[in-house]
Amino acid sequence: MPDWTVKDIPPQTGRIAVITGANSGIGYETAKALAGAGAKVIIASRNESKGLQALANIRAATPDADIAFEPLDLSSLDSVARAATRVAASVPRVDLLINNAGVMAIPDRHETEDGFEMQMGANYIGHFAWTMRLLPKVFLADNPRVVTVSSLAHRSGRIHFDDLQWRRNYGPWRAYCQSKLATLLFSLELDRIARTEHWGLRSIAAHPGYSVTGLQTSGPRMGRDRTSLAELGMKIMEPLFSQSAAAGALPTLFAATAPQAESGAMYGPNGFYELKGPPVRSRIAPHTRDPAVWRRLWDISEQLTGLTLPSPAMG
Repeated sequence: MPDWTVKDIPPQTGRIAVITGANSGIGYETAKALAGAGAKVIIASRNESKGLQALANIRAATPDADIAFEPLDLSSLDSVARAATRVAASVPRVDLLINNAGVMAIPDRHETEDGFEMQMGANYIGHFAWTMRLLPKVFLADNPRVVTVSSLAHRSGRIHFDDLQWRRNYGPWRAYCQSKLATLLFSLELDRIARTEHWGLRSIAAHPGYSVTGLQTSGPRMGRDRTSLAELGMKIMEPLFSQSAAAGALPTLFAATAPQAESGAMYGPNGFYELKGPPVRSRIAPHTRDPAVWRRLWDISEQLTGLTLPSPAMG
């Protein structure tokens, strides 16, 4: 896949993509590229004004784009349920379910309305619930894919089963790394289940490397009105190690559309430490390879959300 770009995206006419957090950054570039390739795209995001602006920008680039906005707050299981119900009622199926939205390095511990630590709740638990609710529509598609955006941070992450919500010893980066490891383990377990059940569903992970998006400011500034040390550090690193959001979206787009993208794999940039460059198969950290941990996290996620895996017959 040398120098794979948006020009290599196969025609997506007739396919329906649902993307979380697509009003800016990686998600926006993903939505823009898929709409440009002919897919019907639903942007599911919390900020409605930014979402509507994203629609306008995409329509300016692709005047005949078939796109829509759906309000979704992943930090609220009630919002997830209501948004999923609306999406399911509006489309005959979901060909591409792209779990992209995220928040990073919140300096102080915040809770979602359901009592989850904010990064674990919005980055992982909300997406788990979102996927469980939309899988019946995914099952109705031919060759469907669920693409889950993880991060290089998964390599430093550990699942703290004794304190999953960081009620003790909260650290902004530890919490972020755990949440992005959780999204990867979810993708791997969904792949394992799909293979076992012969669903014909591809569950693929992606990571954007170090891409300049709103993540670098929105999380570190949450609850504060000044520039954080984390922001300053990232600003110093950006010129040498970062790439644009459009470049950072390529691994997600490859996972979502490339015929050769493999279920159970993760794709990321091919450059130094996978920080930037064209998409290739990424290195998944060895400590993520224990299926017992995948299953344990999945079981806990079902308990936390009250949702269980639907069967294809429910589609």
